[in-house]
Amino acid sequence: MFGFELSFLWAGIIAFAVLTYVVLDGFDLGIGILFPAAKTEGERDVMMNSVAPIWDGNETWLVLGGGGLFAVFPLAYAIVMPALYAPIVAMLLALIFRGVAFEYRWRTARWKRVWDWGFFGGSFVAALCQGIALGALVQGIAVEDRAYAGGNWDWLTPFSLLTGSAVVIGYALLGATWLNLKLTGRIQAHMRQLALPLGAATLVFLILVSVFTPMQDPIYWERWFTLPSALFSYAVPALVLAAAYGLWTGLRHGKDLRPFLCAQALFVLAFIGIGISFYPMMVPPELTIAQAAAPDSSLKFALVGTLFLVPIILAYTAYAYWVFRGKIDPDEGYH
Repeated sequence: MFGFELSFLWAGIIAFAVLTYVVLDGFDLGIGILFPAAKTEGERDVMMNSVAPIWDGNETWLVLGGGGLFAVFPLAYAIVMPALYAPIVAMLLALIFRGVAFEYRWRTARWKRVWDWGFFGGSFVAALCQGIALGALVQGIAVEDRAYAGGNWDWLTPFSLLTGSAVVIGYALLGATWLNLKLTGRIQAHMRQLALPLGAATLVFLILVSVFTPMQDPIYWERWFTLPSALFSYAVPALVLAAAYGLWTGLRHGKDLRPFLCAQALFVLAFIGIGISFYPMMVPPELTIAQAAAPDSSLKFALVGTLFLVPIILAYTAYAYWVFRGKIDPDEGYH
C-alpha cells in the first residue's frame, strides 16, 4: 500500500516540475516568439536582458521532469518516447539552438540578425513541439504488451496541431506580460498593446481545446461531465474567466504585475484541467500511475535525493528572481 501511495507522490512531484517549467520558461520562450515584434536592435537587447540572469535556470525543471519520468516511471518513459520521438527531439534541438543563439548574438555584429532569427526560430519550434507533444498525449497513445503499438506519425493530428498553436500563442502572451512587467517606455507600451489580442487568442484556444478534449476519449467526457468530478470541471472555467478579467483590466489600467500573474493563472488552470482529465492515468488511455511506476525500492531511493534537491532548486530560483527584481536598465545587462 505504501508503494502504491508513493507512486502517486512521485506523479505529483513530476507534475509539479512540469508545471513549474511551464510557468517559468513559458514567458522566456514567449520573449523569443515576440522577438520579431521589436522595432530596433536596442529593444531586442533589452528584451533579452530581461531574462538573461534566469533563462537557463528555468530549464532545470524540464530536466527534473524528464529525468524523474525516466527514473521512477520507466514503463511510461519507454512508451512515451517512441510515440513522441519526433516532437521531443525537435524540441530539444530547438532549445539547444536557442541557447546558442542567445550567447552568440552578443559576440558578433555581422551575424547578429541571423542569431536574432535563430533565437526566434528556436523559441517558436520548442513551444510548438511542446504543445504538439501535449496534444498527442491527451489524444491517447496506443499500447500493446507494455510497448508502444502506434505508427511514426500518430502524434501529428489536427488536435495536436491545435494544442501546439495554443501553446505558442499562450507563451507569447506570457512573454508580453513579462516584458510589460520588466520594461519601460515605448517597448513596454508596445508589449502591453500586443498582450490584449494575445490574451483574447489564448482564451479562444483554451475554449477550442476544452471543447475537443472530451471527444478524444470517453473517459474524459465522463470525468468532465459526471458528478462528483464535474464539480471541479465547472470550477475551472469560472476561475479562467476571473483570470481573464484580471488580465484585461490590468492591461487596460496600465498595471505591471497583475497581467503577468493572471496570464500565469490561465496556464495553471489549464494544467489543472488536464490533470482532472488524466487522473489516475500516466499514459492515456490505459496505463495508470501505479502500473507505470518503478519498484518500491527505486521510488524510495530516488525520493530521498529529490526531497533534498527540490527545495535547493526552489531556493536559488527564488533568490535569482529576487536579486534581479524591478525594471531593466537599458544601459546595463548581458554583454
